[in-house]
Amino acid sequence: MNVFDAIAARRSVRKFTDRTPTQAELEQLLQAAVLAPNHRLTNPWRFYVLGPEARAAYGLALGNRKAKKATDEAHAETIRRNTSDEHRAQPCMLLVAMVQNENAEIREEDYASTMMATQNICLAATAIGLGTHIRSGAIMDDPAARAAGGVPEGERIIAVLTVGEPLETPEAKVRRAVAEVTQWRD
Repeated sequence: MNVFDAIAARRSVRKFTDRTPTQAELEQLLQAAVLAPNHRLTNPWRFYVLGPEARAAYGLALGNRKAKKATDEAHAETIRRNTSDEHRAQPCMLLVAMVQNENAEIREEDYASTMMATQNICLAATAIGLGTHIRSGAIMDDPAARAAGGVPEGERIIAVLTVGEPLETPEAKVRRAVAEVTQWRD
């Protein structure tokens, strides 16, 4: 699959088969990630491949956050358990993190590079018949979520990716036309 086809075919997949991607497939995706543009060659990215127990622990951290909105403790416990179980059942989960450089300019460049690495993972996955779903949010700063992934101090989780064989691939969403978002200047 050429890069233009991979870009056009990439979707946020929400339903996966039970097949866990192989280590060779994941290494192929991660190899694509580290080829992302990287100003100053800081190689800021770090990848954490979560097994079933780590996924469940991450899900429990998320479930604890969601449970705060529950009306009673029984409902809260159901939310915690279900969220943990849902994460354990995912075929594969990757945490994409970056080393936090003390220099603000380098940190911003590293963030951009790490997001490009994340996109490379998604495109490479599409090219080999896998799907991805990117998540972000406040959970990534939660100490329990960081602990579940083994992410040390000095690193920031940038994205959480589910990776697997798509059970179904969503239709493309309508995007704004290039002409609406582009200005040509002399």
